[in-house]
Amino acid sequence: MPSSTAVATNSMRQRLKAFIENLLVQRILLALILINAVILGLETSPEVMTTAGPFLMALDKAILAVFVVELGIRLAVHRFAFFKDGWNVFDFIVVGIALVPASGPFAVLRALRVLRVLRVLTFVPSMRKIVGALVKSLNGMLSIAMVLGLVYYVAAVMVTKLFGEAFPEWFGSLGASLYTLFQVMTLESWSMGIARPVMEAFPYAWAFFIPFILIATFTMLNLFIAVIVNAVQTMHDDEHKEELDAEKATQQQLLEQMQQLQLELKELRREMNRPRE
Repeated sequence: MPSSTAVATNSMRQRLKAFIENLLVQRILLALILINAVILGLETSPEVMTTAGPFLMALDKAILAVFVVELGIRLAVHRFAFFKDGWNVFDFIVVGIALVPASGPFAVLRALRVLRVLRVLTFVPSMRKIVGALVKSLNGMLSIAMVLGLVYYVAAVMVTKLFGEAFPEWFGSLGASLYTLFQVMTLESWSMGIARPVMEAFPYAWAFFIPFILIATFTMLNLFIAVIVNAVQTMHDDEHKEELDAEKATQQQLLEQMQQLQLELKELRREMNRPRE
């Protein structure tokens, strides 16, 4: 039989779990994250820091203390299983960065305090679904990125050799060509800013730019969107699979009951129509 100490420990863990998973507590934590986001934004204003700097810093430390206590409770509840959840690890790292002294060689970590705002993703299920879909689609996106990188490299070598001598600022080197082609892909001033000036020196340059835009912008980028949409749809189907299976089972049960009733009705009619002796 378990000892009284073990029973008391399990009872305490259950109470802490019920407390930290309480809907009101979750909403309070979400509100504190949003307030902390506003504070971090106000800290970028010299005027605000001059008038209310000490108050904002004290409030920031108080909210950080709440986050530390929250993580401590979750660690006590889940123990080593806490680190099996990627979202828990994310929260642990984000809060841990904020505890590192923001001075000396760690001064750059002060700017990373804003990552605490991303904890909103942990508390909003719809956002977690989107992030989960993005993570699941990484393999497909990586394959598309490799194909796009190959197209970029071939196109950059072509334009460097074709237009590099006449337009060294845009296509004078492989790096410059890659950056210019990225601008063309985003459709930012690609026609009046790049294509038309090049076409003044090379009238048939349109034969390169138009196919490149069709492939890089309208085809490859839409493939990225297709992969993400497919991942979201797959997650949605997986989440509702049990509900759909239960619904199908209920429909099948109703159908079987209706068939049984029909058989019973037929049997009853036969009994009624049978001539009496």
